[in-house]
Amino acid sequence: MVQNIRRMHSPAFKAKVALEALKETKTIAELASTYSVHSTQITKWKKQALDILTLGFGSGQKQRDKDDRELVQELYQQIGRLKVEIDFLKKKMGIFE
Repeated sequence: MVQNIRRMHSPAFKAKVALEALKETKTIAELASTYSVHSTQITKWKKQALDILTLGFGSGQKQRDKDDRELVQELYQQIGRLKVEIDFLKKKMGIFE
C-alpha cells in the first residue's frame, strides 16, 4: 500500500517558483519538471503572487492608512476624555500635583 506524503514548501520556495512563472521565460511544464512540483500548484502560486502584488499597489493600502488615521484620532480623543476625567476626580478628591 502506497501512502501519500504531503510535501510542505517554504514561502521562499513558493515565491521563487512563482517569480519564475511570472517571468514566463519557461513554460509551466518546464518549471514543474525543474522544481518537482505539479503544474497546477505552480499556477496557483503564480495567481497568489499576482494577487499579493495587486494589493500592494492597489487601494487596499490607502484604506488601511485611512483606517489607521481614524483609529489614532479616536484614541487621542479617548485619551483626552480620560485626562479630563482624571483631572476632575483629582480636584474632587483634593489631590493636587
